[in-house]
Amino acid sequence: MNQRSFVYGVAALLLFGICYYQVMDADVAPASSAVTTVNAASFAPTGTPAAVASVQWMSWEDALAANKANPKKMVVDVYTDWCGWCKRMDATTFKDPKVAAYISEHFYAIKLNAEQKEDITYDGHTFSYQRQGKRGVHGLAASLLDNRLSYPSVVYLNGDMERIMISPGYKDAEKFLQELKYANGEVDKP
Repeated sequence: MNQRSFVYGVAALLLFGICYYQVMDADVAPASSAVTTVNAASFAPTGTPAAVASVQWMSWEDALAANKANPKKMVVDVYTDWCGWCKRMDATTFKDPKVAAYISEHFYAIKLNAEQKEDITYDGHTFSYQRQGKRGVHGLAASLLDNRLSYPSVVYLNGDMERIMISPGYKDAEKFLQELKYANGEVDKP
């Protein structure tokens, strides 16, 4: 190994360490502990859920049941437990009261672990975990993301379960709120 390769290697390790500790210093909980499941029965077809301090997450199944009773668009957060930027979004963006209130009024919010092992049956098809290398991917996550696996990614669906758009990457609350309004048809592309 020559000196230049060694210097580049050390610089890359330092940069990774700085980025890692900046994300971890945000004092965020693991993405899996940030999930709050909401029962579909709590969403009455004639009303809007009360204002909340953070996004109230639903399972895929509960969101589908709620959508049958009261169709809404859906926002699907596709994450992994090891993703630092997913944790940062959970700790900041998804806890923003404006984001939470907007999602609560206009969307059903679904949290989907892209590496979960449990099967999900939808539209007559069973989506399962598929091992790939050291890790793997859940079939529903791969399908929603068109096999472009990047975390975090948000997938927007209309009330008929048709994809509106895929949005990869971390977004702060202000940018995410603009994106939500775009997906809801209120504003031009952010």
